[in-house]
Amino acid sequence: MERISYISVMSNKVKMNGGINLAQGIPGFAPPEELINILAWISGGNFHQYAPANGNIKLVETLEQHYNPFGSDNIMVVNGATEAISLIFTYLNGIMPKNRTVLGFDPAYESFPRLPAIFGRKYVSFEYEKDFSIDFEKLERTVKDSKTGLMFVNSPGNPYGRIWSEDEFNSIKQIAEKHKVYVIADCVYSEIYFGKKPFRPLSDSRNFFYVNSFSKLLSITGWRIGYFIASKEHVSEIRLIHDYTGLCSPSVLQEAVAEYLDKYEFGKKYVTYLRKNMKVSFSLLKESLEACGFKVPNIEGGYFIWAELPKGFSDGLKFAMELYDKKKVATVPGIHFSDKGRKFVRFNIARPVKEIQEAGKRIKEFIFEKRE
Repeated sequence: MERISYISVMSNKVKMNGGINLAQGIPGFAPPEELINILAWISGGNFHQYAPANGNIKLVETLEQHYNPFGSDNIMVVNGATEAISLIFTYLNGIMPKNRTVLGFDPAYESFPRLPAIFGRKYVSFEYEKDFSIDFEKLERTVKDSKTGLMFVNSPGNPYGRIWSEDEFNSIKQIAEKHKVYVIADCVYSEIYFGKKPFRPLSDSRNFFYVNSFSKLLSITGWRIGYFIASKEHVSEIRLIHDYTGLCSPSVLQEAVAEYLDKYEFGKKYVTYLRKNMKVSFSLLKESLEACGFKVPNIEGGYFIWAELPKGFSDGLKFAMELYDKKKVATVPGIHFSDKGRKFVRFNIARPVKEIQEAGKRIKEFIFEKRE
């Protein structure tokens, strides 16, 4: 897998030279107006110093209510889901035997293979079946043979928006407990779904870590407020690591989010609006891509479309670079997420309808111009 971040490369092209950014997972929707008004009010108060180590007291209490029966000792607020995953990994890397490997499902979110590489651990890529199902007997053999110590699970996924069922998570739990494997469940897109609501993989098992954030839920990716839920023993140890790394998420922003969630039913109205718009954008871009010859697997949720290039195109990196150069539409080549993703491209669908329609038009023009 390439070490360069093609997400940054392609996004920076748009930031520097203009165009439509379907590369980085940046929402094209404004945060809730009520949240912005609360922030303006909160910023005049006394919330400008360090927040408590495990998070703003009111915010943690709100999370306790939302994730009952998990309490404050199980919850920790950090600097976004990315830091949550990094903190958990740093901690587990220190307690896992040196010969244990890390497993992720291909294609994988960029942090999953790159964290093990940073710490010198072997990463094992596990492929879905042709129909994108999971052969759990094969998975268990792989876990056993490769001495897996940690599995990453992403639902809905990034770059491929697959949603894991309750039965599948139960199978993962059985394997994890049998072979003493830790599981990090990354669920930052849990409220972005196009059909059935995803199963919430919370577990009282000491092997499980649940990660989420408010970045995508409230369209505030720059606020960097995420959290994780785990057993008390793990949270207390990870808190010690956080004291010397991130320390705390921005205090003023935590207070504003806490106030908003308390007053507006955990953002229910806004999330319903967001989900509706995302579904429309997804359907429009999927239709445009398929009309150009792209193969789009069954995508159930999340921010992205993971698509196989049309006939006549075999290099996703070349495709992405030329598409931007010719039509100013930025995407991410599939090799960023999978060594076998050379014929794939990832598109961000969290954009306004007009932008999605214009992007679809430009992509179609590019495809047909290349074929002439």
